[in-house]
Amino acid sequence: MPQMSRVAVLLDCDNVGHVWAKGILAEAARQGTLSVKRGYGDWTSPHLTGWRAELPGHAIQPIQQFAWVAGKNATDSALIIDAMDLLYSGNLDVFYLVSSDSDFTRLAVRLRESGKTVYGIGARHTPEAFRNACDRFTYLDVLPGQQDSPAPMLSQNGSSAATATDAQTPEPSKPTAGAAPEAVQPVPVKMILAAVDAAAKDDGWALLANVGHYIVNTDPTFDSRNFGYAKLSNLAANVPGIETQLKPDANQINQTWVRRASAVMGGTPS
Repeated sequence: MPQMSRVAVLLDCDNVGHVWAKGILAEAARQGTLSVKRGYGDWTSPHLTGWRAELPGHAIQPIQQFAWVAGKNATDSALIIDAMDLLYSGNLDVFYLVSSDSDFTRLAVRLRESGKTVYGIGARHTPEAFRNACDRFTYLDVLPGQQDSPAPMLSQNGSSAATATDAQTPEPSKPTAGAAPEAVQPVPVKMILAAVDAAAKDDGWALLANVGHYIVNTDPTFDSRNFGYAKLSNLAANVPGIETQLKPDANQINQTWVRRASAVMGGTPS
């Protein structure tokens, strides 16, 4: 059995609502063993009452950081220092930085420069610099969350309006495998077709996993759940102009292949 990656989850609890705790940890667990789970904030503050209730059930270690000076975010500094200590320990492979704060942009870059994989999780108003500094960035509202506040209002370009409650906004309707439900964002058809072209072999077919890697390298926020689909294969099957086909690999495991529907008809992926 291949060794699982060791994952650190560092939560800016001053910045992210407690209703997302379970969904955040479930998302991070997809990448390996959650070796470190730490939540940062001023735990004497009434603002973190909800988070205090979540800590025991998820085995999250609270890291106390007093707000010594008004207007200065000491929590960010504490998280950054801990992340660097963990980096130098050499025992971790993956870092999850859970915040919507651009102050973690340089940290994400530094961790990646040291060969670590960095995932970000935050609200849709998270600054672009931080989103793009991560290997992949996931929006909170595609994670399972407690439905105790209304869903976010979306602009015509599919982005949510930045509000003080963004970090605690619950999920939209659950993604399905069939036809698209009411999508959170419009499907970026041109970007997907361009990725298919870039990943295609001489016969026009591209392994869908390679298409996904290409898109995420271009846009770290890309996630099929943003468009109402649970998996990339479900999304691809509903993109106009794309043909999909299943083919077993050498281990007889079915792999999804895609190509432009305008390609020469006939034939199977080689």
